[in-house]
Amino acid sequence: MQHKLLVLGSTSEFSPLVRRAQERGILVVACDGYPDGPAKRIADVCHDVDIRDHGAVARVCAAEGVDGIVTAFSDNLAEHAAAIAEEAGLPFYLPSERLAVLRDKTRMKAMFDGLGIPYPRTAVVRRGSVREDLAPLRFPVVTKPLDGWGSHGVYLLDAPRQVEERFDEVASYSGGDAILVEEYNDGFELNAMAWVVDRVPVVLEIADREKTADESHAIPHVSRIVYPSCLLDRVLEEARDIVGRVARYVGLVNGPLCMQFFWSPERGVQVCECAGRVFGTEHEMLEYATCGRLTVEDLLIDTVYEPNLLKERLRGHDPHLDRVSCGLFFHGREGRIASIRNVPDPADTPGVADTLVYYSAGDEIRRGAQPYVMRTYLVSDTREELDALSDAVTGAFDVRDGESRSLLLHNERMSYNRASRCGETR
Repeated sequence: MQHKLLVLGSTSEFSPLVRRAQERGILVVACDGYPDGPAKRIADVCHDVDIRDHGAVARVCAAEGVDGIVTAFSDNLAEHAAAIAEEAGLPFYLPSERLAVLRDKTRMKAMFDGLGIPYPRTAVVRRGSVREDLAPLRFPVVTKPLDGWGSHGVYLLDAPRQVEERFDEVASYSGGDAILVEEYNDGFELNAMAWVVDRVPVVLEIADREKTADESHAIPHVSRIVYPSCLLDRVLEEARDIVGRVARYVGLVNGPLCMQFFWSPERGVQVCECAGRVFGTEHEMLEYATCGRLTVEDLLIDTVYEPNLLKERLRGHDPHLDRVSCGLFFHGREGRIASIRNVPDPADTPGVADTLVYYSAGDEIRRGAQPYVMRTYLVSDTREELDALSDAVTGAFDVRDGESRSLLLHNERMSYNRASRCGETR
């Protein structure tokens, strides 16, 4: 019998998932509220339905005879997919009630406490007692909505007065009278992508998440993500153990479980968050770094339809990977673009795997309009070669306004000297 899969989401990131499902003989129904989603143009069937209307999407599933549902890249999408699956009577890798533990930051911290997982000291700060609630914390601190997603309401602040000034904005993203505030960890930041197979976590990769500070009170922006991390051997076993404990707590049998965490010689590992979904804008690097042997798209489809194939595919996987790959992320200042120069082209630049440019000359960069000015993916045989290519691309790419002012935020490659002095890099 031919399977029919509902893909919840239609942005360009979902296009490879739609194609891969079709290559595997699966009919694809793409569904979300965006009528012009790129993935809908290639899906077998598409529906324009707001994903927040779980009943309406469940009725689409019934009308189309869907026998599976999949999504990725966003906590919001995963949360809605779990609820839709329950209403439609379809399997999903986590029930919505357990997925909520990974979405609600207060419940997640309580889980960490119960499991003995280290994380930056955190306080729930309420509107009527901001200074009292902040008293146990050391500044600088990071603000976050209690149950928001993405970077909304996330600020790096140096004093209680600044938290008071930002409180209403941060609280608005979770619709309550409290926010989450945690001590800022200035250690190395890493991402771990794992897949749980028969309740056992397989660490697919651990990546360096390099950031650059450029704007006052803003969390340093992500400027480069590298697969695999040069700190891999130092953090791998502890990361695998933590992911395993979280998977058992939420009852995950087969499916993605990713983790963002910090490591420093002084503090060791501290977990920022765990997520029951695949990280967006970086999963491509798993394919590049394994020479196409592993793709997130195949793992997602295996999880829905072929758990035995999933187990076989990941048997003996080594997170050191075959090659090194990175994503470079270029963020912009507000302004109108007069010129864009030196865009890395995969066709004529060895080591450039893909490039996505979000603006053209004449466009206006506006906060929130696009996630980046450009992102590009590089691949090489060694970290040294990758670093050199990263520097060359970063130094050459140029975006200017009509007065010849740069519209790019500063990007800086991370130094690992602090870890190297401790003998901790690979």
